[in-house]
Amino acid sequence: MQHVIEAAGLGKQYGSAWALAGIDMRVAPGEVVGLLGHNGAGKSTLMKLMLGLIRPSRGMLNVLGAAPAGAHARSLRLALGYLPENVAFYGNLTGRETLVYLAELKRAPKTEAAALLARVGLADAADRRVRTYSKGMRQRLGLAQALLGEPSLLLLDEPTSGLDPAATDDFFALVHGLRQQGRTIVISSHVLAELEPHLDRAVILGGGQLVAHGTMAELQAEAGLPVTITARFVGGTDAARIDAWLRELADAAPRRGNDTVEFDVPRHAKLEMVRRLLQVPHLADIEVREATLARLYAAIGTRNPALGGPAQ
Repeated sequence: MQHVIEAAGLGKQYGSAWALAGIDMRVAPGEVVGLLGHNGAGKSTLMKLMLGLIRPSRGMLNVLGAAPAGAHARSLRLALGYLPENVAFYGNLTGRETLVYLAELKRAPKTEAAALLARVGLADAADRRVRTYSKGMRQRLGLAQALLGEPSLLLLDEPTSGLDPAATDDFFALVHGLRQQGRTIVISSHVLAELEPHLDRAVILGGGQLVAHGTMAELQAEAGLPVTITARFVGGTDAARIDAWLRELADAAPRRGNDTVEFDVPRHAKLEMVRRLLQVPHLADIEVREATLARLYAAIGTRNPALGGPAQ
């Protein structure tokens, strides 16, 4: 299968309003994709379309080689794992009973329950009633149910909501392991800094439209933002001498710290700037940083009013 998800001219209309319009995107097997955008951008509508919960009003959408709401919808859903933003379970069931019940509904082996509870850190709470679980524990149980049946495609809506930092790290370690197994994962999230290190590509929606779609390198090239170079000098180096050297290298005024200077250069000039910095006396270290996902989101948003609200 060449593409796990493929959309062309995809649109969804409610009454006279278009929740999504003209969406063209492709997701390859084994990719981790961030689905980004402010509230009301169309992320939930796109998720529902991929799950087959609603039908497109226009265009084409294939998921795992089939139309999600078409003739093969039932078999397709068995190959999907889904974690909704606001996960809810029967409070009187235990965590183990919950997974066994959901495994039966999904035609997955009931024996998976114990292993999945351990995998998400709930082995010790497996026989507690779900009503006694904290929000973070319910979220981890939600992730466990999404993994029932070893789905080839996971759709996760705000999966780290309610998780503490340690549990969040565990979640992304799990994502890394699933990617290594060839699973495809789509994550909708507002927390861009948390998501960025784990993405292969991002899909950015705004006002129901596809604002940007690509790898980090492709988005950086599209945004045209400069890279930030930080140079650290041997302690005690005369500040005036450093300034004199740097004035010969960079047009932009550097930002000074203790024994460090930082300045922005165009992406196409970064290698030349590093080469020239290496010739400066008393240089101890150089760090080159590309624009973060949050900066890219903001920059793309300034050119696309539909993107709207700020990212975190």
